[in-house]
Amino acid sequence: MSDNDSYMFGTAEAATAGAPATTAATPAATATSAIPYKRHGDKSIWGIFITLCLISVIELYSASSREVASAGVYGPILRHCIMLAVGVAIVWTLEKVHYKWFFGLTWILAGVSLLAMIYVSAFGEIVNGARRSVSLFGITIQPSEFIKMSAVLVVARIMARSQKKSIGVENSGIIWSALWVLAFGAVLFKQGLTNTILLMMISGAMMVLGGTEWKKLLVVGCVYSVIALGAFMLKDVFSDKDRPETPAVTAVTNAPEDVANQRHHTWEARVNRYFSSTPKYEEPITATNRQEQYSYMAQANGGLIGVFPGNSRETARLPLAFSDYIFAIILEDLGFIGGFFLLLLYLALLARAGVIARKCHRAFPVLLVIGMAVMIVLQALFHMAITTGAFPVSGQPLPLISKGGTSILVTSIAFGAMLSVSRTAVQNGSKQAVKEELSELPEDLRANNPVHF
Repeated sequence: MSDNDSYMFGTAEAATAGAPATTAATPAATATSAIPYKRHGDKSIWGIFITLCLISVIELYSASSREVASAGVYGPILRHCIMLAVGVAIVWTLEKVHYKWFFGLTWILAGVSLLAMIYVSAFGEIVNGARRSVSLFGITIQPSEFIKMSAVLVVARIMARSQKKSIGVENSGIIWSALWVLAFGAVLFKQGLTNTILLMMISGAMMVLGGTEWKKLLVVGCVYSVIALGAFMLKDVFSDKDRPETPAVTAVTNAPEDVANQRHHTWEARVNRYFSSTPKYEEPITATNRQEQYSYMAQANGGLIGVFPGNSRETARLPLAFSDYIFAIILEDLGFIGGFFLLLLYLALLARAGVIARKCHRAFPVLLVIGMAVMIVLQALFHMAITTGAFPVSGQPLPLISKGGTSILVTSIAFGAMLSVSRTAVQNGSKQAVKEELSELPEDLRANNPVHF
């Protein structure tokens, strides 16, 4: 069977109901549904996923000079390839799942993510001055990545259930979405400001796609701003303002508790440094700015076409070159042209998700495919902006390329969800196909597509 072939779901009894007796005697194999159930997901999304994996293997190997001394020449890339293989298996498996299962598993994933974040906040390992991770069967898990995906699923589910019969979304849906986002933000805030901002932007995009009116969206934004301002004021009241920024940039396990509780001093120092009037090339390299400085050197060394993979000069000096600053090594290896191509690759993912969403008839698959794409692309844009100096310094992995098991797992799940929608949702189908899809879905999944391009 070729990729263009498809098989149909639905029962023969449903297809032959009300037919003449001679038709009822026809073998069940000849009775089909009007709903095309594709064998494979969208080829463009698969192509983007595979291309990102290939870039990841090449560039992570180029950026792993610091690890080669301790883990051997092939140690770092071997572990990364194993994680990518797990990611491919996840994408392949989830592609075969009907998108309605993501709807049903939303609350389970959200609850587990929240509990994991609460546990990590109290007992997790301290990384860069904050409790961020927990080890499970020898694997380091960062629940903050799952929190962002949970936000996409929760908002998609609530918005899909709250669609009005006319255009728009009910007020209850907006309120519940905002409350859940605040709950996610509350447990995420202590770990990092960038992750919290990213969460708010993802949820805001989801609310817009869900049909929220601009006036109501503005009210939600104002509420978020007031709560965020109050959180910062409380941190200033209960914290020692004279404590300097923590200079450590590598993982610290079992660090003193007060280090983990002073993250806002780090944020303040980074923001002040970002708005400093002193040109970057005149600043001396110190423990607090060496990531930025070596990152800028790597980008300058790359020029237009780069020095080609394996010839990076700064990978041995740049801290976290294989994770939070891997885009700097990509720019050094592949130059401006390679970096621009990677940017277009992520934007193409968002554009393709938009094309799929435009063709769908139901609300939930639209919100699911767009939400997952927005999550991946916004995180990539944040990483690129931080690396190039357009945004204050913060730790943010480049989806599917940076080293990090949790990030690869979450990104793979997101790709699997998008492929599931592209394979199982009726897209520009016949009236009969749309009618059959509507009848086979539970009541909560029957809302019409709220996106109008």
